[in-house]
Amino acid sequence: MTRPMRFLIRVGAMAAKEVMHIRRDPRTLYMALAMPVVMLLIFGFGVSFDMDRIPLVVIDGDRSVAARDLVRAVSAGHEFHIAADSDEATALRMIRRGQALAALAIPAGYQRELAAGRDGEVQLIVDGADGVVANQILSKIDALVRAESLRRIDFAAEPPLQVKVFTLFNPEARSALFMVPGLAVYLLAIAAVLLTALTVSAEWERGSMEQLFASPVGRSEIVLGKLLPYLGLGMLQLLLVMAVGTVIFDVPIRGSTPLLFFVGFLFLVGMLGQGLFISVVARSQLVATQAGALSSQTVAALGAQASLGLAGLTTAHAAVPLGYRYVGSRLVSAGRVVYWYWNVDYVEIVRGVPALVLLFYVAFVGAPAIVAAWNWVVAWP
Repeated sequence: MTRPMRFLIRVGAMAAKEVMHIRRDPRTLYMALAMPVVMLLIFGFGVSFDMDRIPLVVIDGDRSVAARDLVRAVSAGHEFHIAADSDEATALRMIRRGQALAALAIPAGYQRELAAGRDGEVQLIVDGADGVVANQILSKIDALVRAESLRRIDFAAEPPLQVKVFTLFNPEARSALFMVPGLAVYLLAIAAVLLTALTVSAEWERGSMEQLFASPVGRSEIVLGKLLPYLGLGMLQLLLVMAVGTVIFDVPIRGSTPLLFFVGFLFLVGMLGQGLFISVVARSQLVATQAGALSSQTVAALGAQASLGLAGLTTAHAAVPLGYRYVGSRLVSAGRVVYWYWNVDYVEIVRGVPALVLLFYVAFVGAPAIVAAWNWVVAWP
C-alpha cells in the first residue's frame, strides 16, 4: 500500500471516529446547525432599522379638505399610522407616555392660506429622546409634506430642471440587506471556533489522547481527521444561514453563489483552525469553551470593527472612524480575516461584484488556510 493511501485511510479513520462523537453528542449538532439559525432570526427581527407604522397623533385645528388631504398623504404609506386625532394636550401626553412618537399640528386657517396663495404652515412635534428615531421621523415627514406640496402646484409647463433618482441594490432601504451578511459572518466566526475548541481537550479529559499517541496515526492525520467533520458541519451551517437569510429575510444573492461558498470554505478553515489550536493548548473542556468564546468574539469584533455595531450590522462601514477601522481590521491578523470575509459576503450578496474584482479580498480570507497548508507540506515527514 502506498504512503498517500495509508495517509488517507488514517485520516478517514480519525474523521469517522470524530463523526461518531458528534452523533453521540446532540449539543454539537445544536451548536453547529440550530444556534446560528436561531441567532440569525433573533438578531434579524430584533435588530432592525426599518421604521414603519410609526404612531402619529394629528392635531387638526382646521378641519378642512386640505387638512384631510395632508393627513391622508402622510398616512397613505406604511411609514406612519394615525394613533389619535386630538388636541395638543392629549398629543403631548401620549408622546410622554410613549404611545406616540410624533404629533402633526395643522393650525386653523390652513386651507384659507393655501387658497390665498400663501404658504401654509404646519407644526411637527417629535419625541427627541432617541435622536436616530427622531431624525428618521423628521426626514420622512419632510419628504411626504414636500410631495404633497408639489402635488398642489399647478405647473403650466414642465420645469426646466428635473432630477430623477435611482437607488441601486437596495431601493427600499431595507436594513436586512446589510445586516444579514454581517450577521452571517459574525455567527460563523463564533460557531466555527466553538465547534473545534472541544475536540482535543475532550480527548485529554477522556484519557484517550495517550492511545492516539501510541497508535500509528501521525500528528497531521489527527489534525485533519478532527478538522474535516467540523468543516463539513461548517459548510452546512453556511448553507443554512444563507438559506434563512434568502427565504425569511428576502435577501437576494446577486453575485456568484459558488464564489460565496468557496470563500466561506477558506474562512471556515481559518476559524476551525483557531478553535483547534485553543483545544490543543487548553486540556480542559471548560477552559477551552471559555477561551473559544472569548477569542472568537474578540476576533469577530476586531475584524468587523468593534463587534456587532461596526460589522456592517448597525453602522455602515464608510461611517466608521478611520482610526477605529485601522485598529479593528489591520492590526489583528485573525480579525482581518473576518473583516475581508465580511467584504466578500456583503458585496457578493448585495451588489453582485464579478469574481475577478474580489481576488484581493479572497487572498486575505484564504491566507490562514494557505499558510496552514504550506506548513503541513513543509512538515511532511
